[in-house]
Amino acid sequence: MVEARAVKINGKGEVDVLSIGTLEVRDPGPGEVRVAIAAAGLNRADTLQRRGFYPAPPGVVADVPGLEFAGTVEAVGAGVTELSAGERVMAITGGGGMATHIIAHSRELIRVPEGMSLTDAAAVPEVFLTAYDALFLQAGFDMGRTALLHAVGSGIGTAALQLVAAVGGRSIGTSRTADKLARAQELGLSDGIEVTDKRFAERVAALTAGEGVDAILDTVGAAYLGDNIKSLKTGGTLVVIGLMGGATGELPLGALLSKRARVVGSVLRARPLEQKAELAQRFSQEVLPLFERGALRPVVGDVMKMDAIQSAHARMEKNESFGKIVMSW
Repeated sequence: MVEARAVKINGKGEVDVLSIGTLEVRDPGPGEVRVAIAAAGLNRADTLQRRGFYPAPPGVVADVPGLEFAGTVEAVGAGVTELSAGERVMAITGGGGMATHIIAHSRELIRVPEGMSLTDAAAVPEVFLTAYDALFLQAGFDMGRTALLHAVGSGIGTAALQLVAAVGGRSIGTSRTADKLARAQELGLSDGIEVTDKRFAERVAALTAGEGVDAILDTVGAAYLGDNIKSLKTGGTLVVIGLMGGATGELPLGALLSKRARVVGSVLRARPLEQKAELAQRFSQEVLPLFERGALRPVVGDVMKMDAIQSAHARMEKNESFGKIVMSW
């Protein structure tokens, strides 16, 4: 058992409900690993959890946020043979990532590539696993296809556009600011659309000669639903991974039928252990080598000390950052 420092959510509300406290972290059990965390990525889900809109799933510490982390293996439980003390690892987690220590199952952990800092590694798991799962495993994205990526300047957006470019695909990204589009194009974004009125379907049609896109990765939700369906080509897939623009929208079923399109909802946080472990293993085999070759890289917009967690939440909610905000111990 170790006493860890941790970000604590003390009730529901504005950033002032956040503080640094302590947390008892037990020794690892069979198949488990205790990780000493160096850094954790800040995600929109953390701000929603603080406000009481996105509680931790059952069995996960309820008052310590953090959906991803990077650190060093400190202790291993019985039966763990693939990892040993001192190895550098990263992972997604249902919560508790913003602590100095955490217990994780060994099969959920991903080795940090050689030459990558733990601070950069903390910006990888949530956004790259989410984008990889949504685009390639659920939408069947492949070489030569076109993806529409909303909020392309976000952590998930910058991860997704790099994954699309890595397989020779075409990416069309949306953002509410021209500056973020310009920076995304430096990372390999094919085309950008500045969205100021929640409408983008006509621009997508113009960029694709009226055909539309094969896949859409959507973090917005209801506000973009109608134009998303219009923007899909026949047989295309819309994957909804966020609801910042509302949770209830009108679905044009006629267009959905005529295009033989699919709408898929996806979330990683609440998935059972086996599904998370399988995703981590596939990611290690298929995506991790792209980091090692330099084809992919984490995009870190800000690195802030964990003690500045209130300021970090405020910054995220202003939508000013490009890429990930990483909190370090």
